[in-house]
Amino acid sequence: MNLARELDAGLAGLGLQVDARRQAVLLAYLDLLAKWNRTYNLTAIHEPERMLTHHILDSLSIAAHVGAGSLLDVGSGAGLPGIPLAILRPDLEVTLLDASQKKCGFMQQAAIELKLPVRVVHGRAESLAVPPAYRHIASRAFADLSEFVRLTAHLLAPGGSWLAMKGLYPHEEVAQLKGARVGRDIPLRIPGLEAERHLILLEPLS
Repeated sequence: MNLARELDAGLAGLGLQVDARRQAVLLAYLDLLAKWNRTYNLTAIHEPERMLTHHILDSLSIAAHVGAGSLLDVGSGAGLPGIPLAILRPDLEVTLLDASQKKCGFMQQAAIELKLPVRVVHGRAESLAVPPAYRHIASRAFADLSEFVRLTAHLLAPGGSWLAMKGLYPHEEVAQLKGARVGRDIPLRIPGLEAERHLILLEPLS
């Protein structure tokens, strides 16, 4: 399988126009992820072809729904979705947050090698003591919706929103949601990934 061709086709399937330079950086990130994963077990997916669909394209599927400004990626893990979004969207000010020192080490190295102006923070969202400054707070399978909101509400800028990436639509989590309301549910279609995916946009109650 030609990863460059698959990436180009996948981006087109998402309706994204990405120049050759940024596509090359996405492939370089994929290569770094595959290499580090052999030693550090950053993700349960080991095949670069599946990493492309399940991680890179999945992360970029929300790109059109993220406005400019600051974005906090909570529980970023290997930098997903924050690093692919930072590559594609230089207008975003991306902060990557994770409680694992090992994963933060990978993200920092990736940022250096790929020359990305992202900030990597080792810690937990509830312990992050900064003024409410993030226009967007994103998570990819980080926690249930209420917990996601509870742990990060102090970090959300006025007028900001949460972006929760989910698989099946979380009916029970939505029914029990506290501290926020669903502003919009966006079904996502990821080329090469035969699975249901949703982006749940959450807004503060006041």
